[in-house]
Amino acid sequence: MNTTPEIHTKVTSEELAHVFDETAPPADLSVYGIEDWLTLAAFWVMVGCVILQFFTRYVLNNSFAWTEEIAINALVIVVFLGASLCVRASRHIQVDFLYRYMSPRLGRIMATFVDIVRIGFLAYGTWLTYKYASLIPDEMMTTVDLPKSIVFNAVVLAFALMTLRALHVAWQNLRRGYSVLEKPAAFDGSEA
Repeated sequence: MNTTPEIHTKVTSEELAHVFDETAPPADLSVYGIEDWLTLAAFWVMVGCVILQFFTRYVLNNSFAWTEEIAINALVIVVFLGASLCVRASRHIQVDFLYRYMSPRLGRIMATFVDIVRIGFLAYGTWLTYKYASLIPDEMMTTVDLPKSIVFNAVVLAFALMTLRALHVAWQNLRRGYSVLEKPAAFDGSEA
């Protein structure tokens, strides 16, 4: 077994200290979409509820029952809004292995087919979640006096955002002439 030894560059404490003197590059928030910020807010609501639940259960020995329900509902919102992030960035699990062995023309046809199926699936998911959310407008949560429709309407919004993002990704793929399935290196930064 041939192992290459690790190479560690020596850095003096003065060199390391000067790194902190450099000005940080300006933050670019333009790469984030509305779903990023909504997901971040739902995530911190979930984290706050989990911390509060942990504190009340294990420190005070008297758990707040509502924290678990709010944390679970916030997790549902994080999952579906986070899926919208993945659609926008083409980060869902995908199998691009077969595209290596297809002709470029067949690969383009298959990638376009995948885009159409994804849009159809997400549009259908939007419609189904809308229909379900409209069936339970007055149903209340178990431990909190809030309607469950808050969560279900957030899922409808997430599916609608996924559909819109899928339409945008398909349009970009069409204009560019290839998708992440056909040329994954062009999307992960490994292409020179």
